[in-house]
Amino acid sequence: MERATQPAGHRLRRGRVSEPGRIYLVTANCWNRHTVFRELESGRAVVGGLREAEDLAETWCFVVMPDHIHWLMQLRDGASLERAVGKVKARATLRLRNLRPELAEARIWQPGFHDRALRRYEDFRAVARYVVANPLRAGLVERIEDYPLWDACWL
Repeated sequence: MERATQPAGHRLRRGRVSEPGRIYLVTANCWNRHTVFRELESGRAVVGGLREAEDLAETWCFVVMPDHIHWLMQLRDGASLERAVGKVKARATLRLRNLRPELAEARIWQPGFHDRALRRYEDFRAVARYVVANPLRAGLVERIEDYPLWDACWL
């Protein structure tokens, strides 16, 4: 009975392949959408995890929301999407647990993630604008400059 209530994110990648050089928009949610990253320092743990995954994927932009992340990235040669996202989640979790010992046994992430491979003709800058505007649409800030947990390579 417990299995039926668990998030089904682990099934999102069935039958899909990773393409090195492809640009992906990745979304990863916190376990049961808990707002684990609502404090700046907790969100910075995710930013650190993203930085540690630069050997697997080049980051075009990201935003860390209170209960999920969006990451626009390009896979490097030899890397898989599962490995890149797994590394971000693992490194962020380690950093977060070191920062907040009360989370030592807590689940941080829902299994799996959602991804969308961008087509060659898509304007990925428009996708990047959509990503970094998430805090505005969520009503967290009135100006994106006031939200501390995002970055884009064009800055």
